Amino acid sequence: MENFDLIIEPNRSTGAFLKELIHYRELFYFLAWRDILVRYKQTVIGIAWSVIRPFLTMVVFSLVFGRLAKLPSEGVPYPILVFSAMLPWQYFANAMQESSNSLIVESRLISKVYFPRLIVPASSVIVSAVDFLISLALLAVLMLFYGFAPSPFIVFMPFFFLLATLAALGTGFWLSALNVKYRDFRYIVPFLVQFGLYVSPVGFSSSVVPDRWRLLYSLNPMAGVIDGFRWCVQGTAESVYLPGFALSVLVSVVLFGSGVKFFRRTERFFADYI
Repeated sequence: MENFDLIIEPNRSTGAFLKELIHYRELFYFLAWRDILVRYKQTVIGIAWSVIRPFLTMVVFSLVFGRLAKLPSEGVPYPILVFSAMLPWQYFANAMQESSNSLIVESRLISKVYFPRLIVPASSVIVSAVDFLISLALLAVLMLFYGFAPSPFIVFMPFFFLLATLAALGTGFWLSALNVKYRDFRYIVPFLVQFGLYVSPVGFSSSVVPDRWRLLYSLNPMAGVIDGFRWCVQGTAESVYLPGFALSVLVSVVLFGSGVKFFRRTERFFADYI
């Protein structure tokens, strides 16, 4: 690392803050790599844990919503309908949980040395991205099993992955900063994840939501992300509701921008509270 004289000043400009983040990029890489190694340390079946939970959830949702409730599947096998939505949801939920607890986990590091605190929740998202890539391979196996070819729109999947990352990081910045002062949030976050799984269009297509409620429903940023993932995989346009998708994109961007702003405004007190 090159020589670097750091002067900590209040109300730093955005440019100075970004320059500082770039300077500490090696710390970001180290924390991300350490989290990946720790994730599978001393586990018997290793990376298989990344696919067991979404796979079993997919089986349950397919039975309940597909077989028992007989909800429409947009002409594709119901397991593919569910799993193509489970991927972005699981990524968002894991990333949000990891980042919301990250500052408490790194309390000793934060209380001893200075570095941009934003690196901690941001680096914790990487391990969830690795889980996402592993689960993506399982989706490919599932599509081979059902003989279902991906649509040409699959090339747009990185865009929706980026959108899910913005939503997860924005929520994670908010919750991690609040969790430092109010430890109640470590109980609230698991509830939010469980509640969000059932209100998001994971086990069913969002086309079953009545038209008069769809715009309001799209305030959930993951509704647009999940619809987009399904569109990429299945190529069916029935689930894509453009006004709702535009609203989901706007909510994700606002969530990320406001999360960064709130985090920067409160980070100076982290060491005192921890």
